[in-house]
Amino acid sequence: MDYVSALVPPVVMAVAFTALVVTIIRSQGGANKAKEDAIVDAALARAEAAAREANGSGA
Repeated sequence: MDYVSALVPPVVMAVAFTALVVTIIRSQGGANKAKEDAIVDAALARAEAAAREANGSGA
């Protein structure tokens, strides 16, 4: 029975990792992709503007 207790944790981790990867792949795209992309683009634009202001080159 030692071999069963030795194999259970790696099998559980493999199943959990596979489920995580499948969830990530399934959540890509979809109806909210454009909205999510717009939010990220806006955040990046704000960060770049703040960095330019901090460097003193406001143009």
